[in-house]
Amino acid sequence: MFLADCISSRETLDKYAVSFIYDVGAYLKTLDMVEGMEAAMFVPAHAEASSDVKELVCYNRDKVHEVTDKLLSICGEPICFERILQEVFKGYGLAMNFEQYVLVGSTVRSYLSWLKDNGKLSAEFQDNMLLWQRV
Repeated sequence: MFLADCISSRETLDKYAVSFIYDVGAYLKTLDMVEGMEAAMFVPAHAEASSDVKELVCYNRDKVHEVTDKLLSICGEPICFERILQEVFKGYGLAMNFEQYVLVGSTVRSYLSWLKDNGKLSAEFQDNMLLWQRV
């Protein structure tokens, strides 16, 4: 079973911490689906082929929940996106450049949107700035 980008290796997740996710809710559903699959061999694009990927799926899911918890912690008080992103980079020891700004930034926006849709964050405009806050 070729899994493409469904799961990342531990090394990739540990190095980059925030892997690219367009739709967090759909990604979690994909992980559930992959975890339930049966195949003789699983071939992820960013990890070693293996006959069992359940542990790696769990690690990917745990990383999503870790990032979620970090964002909820950052958003204890109203905060704008740029500060959220800065805190994510500082918290994970990431180096900011244009590529990482775009990749991690779009992923953080996906998380924020998902958390808002699930009632865990609120978003409101104050003084012409969008501020996020944990509910």
